[in-house]
Amino acid sequence: MRSRSDQKLAGYAMPLEKSLGRRHPEPAHPYRDDYERDRDRIIHSRAFRRLENKTQVFTKRHSDHFRTRLTHTLEVAQISRTVARALRLNQSLVEALALAHDIGHPPFGHAGEEVLNQLMARYQEGFDHNLHALRIVERFEQKYIDFPGLNLTFEVREGIVKHSRDYFSEEHPELSEYLLDQRPPLEAQLIDLADEIAYNCADLDDGYEARLLSLDLIRAHVPLFDEFFRPIWRQHRNALEKLQFNEALRRVVNALVTDLIEATRSRLRMLKINSVEKVRQWDCRLVILSSDMAKENRKLKEFLQAYLYAHPDVGSERKRISRQLARLFRHYMRDPRALPTAHLAKSRQEPLARIVCDYIAGMTDNFFERQYQKVFGG
Repeated sequence: MRSRSDQKLAGYAMPLEKSLGRRHPEPAHPYRDDYERDRDRIIHSRAFRRLENKTQVFTKRHSDHFRTRLTHTLEVAQISRTVARALRLNQSLVEALALAHDIGHPPFGHAGEEVLNQLMARYQEGFDHNLHALRIVERFEQKYIDFPGLNLTFEVREGIVKHSRDYFSEEHPELSEYLLDQRPPLEAQLIDLADEIAYNCADLDDGYEARLLSLDLIRAHVPLFDEFFRPIWRQHRNALEKLQFNEALRRVVNALVTDLIEATRSRLRMLKINSVEKVRQWDCRLVILSSDMAKENRKLKEFLQAYLYAHPDVGSERKRISRQLARLFRHYMRDPRALPTAHLAKSRQEPLARIVCDYIAGMTDNFFERQYQKVFGG
């Protein structure tokens, strides 16, 4: 089925008719193209639903209003669709990739990922949420009689792996089918910066809501925010501070997304990129922020690192989570029979450490807490 939007796609976009298709061929659907079906399969997956109870920065014990992996994912999808529409990219492919980009994250955000990676290093392995996401969509999701996994199109699976970093066949021969010597399509490339814009601005918002970041501190260290805040304060100085903050942050998001669109469009035009083949063969990624806006974005990231992620309140929670996650991992390694039967059975084909890692990575925050209390008590 030809995508309804294909006729409007730019020459550098990924058209559906050039798709390498699915690992297991399926008949076309009368009302949805293949990328739309991939989007729907991701939304209806168990891994996607679990994002609702996985930490972004703040756990749910702080507040129900802070972002989870699920709400963050929806914000990334919204930004990505905007960029895709403006650049005339394949919106269905972009949406599928945006919705799938975080399904490989373990519980408790980056703290969980770092601990699992450190634990696996002892077994000469590691944990990478992109590669774990690929395992989820190719193997762990069990919804169909005819094949394992979700049987997503090649471009969605490729984008899950390559949207945020490059892999090399020497280090990852198991990924050789994913054209590691080529760049991913623009639809995958844009997810990385859309993700960064979404979480930087959301973390600023959540940090302010949590009263870990004051308005004066933000204005002093984030020039882009202060640039937008000053005229708002002059015009609406009697408004609630939170509303002033909201208006300035909204403009920061808009400025970053607009710059992403315009800088990328200008770069594609300057380099005469007019086909997906040229995108794949180019020697670097083509979705960018302008140099000035990249500097502003870097200052925002540095501020969040210094004043939010390193804040004592956030740090103490990370230390608690790290200790508990490592303790539960070691428990399952010492007593594999405590694993669910289905996971224990897999240890005949894969190393036990990988089985334990996969099991914990699939947990939500809530399920992890219940398992930890079940094993170690209150």
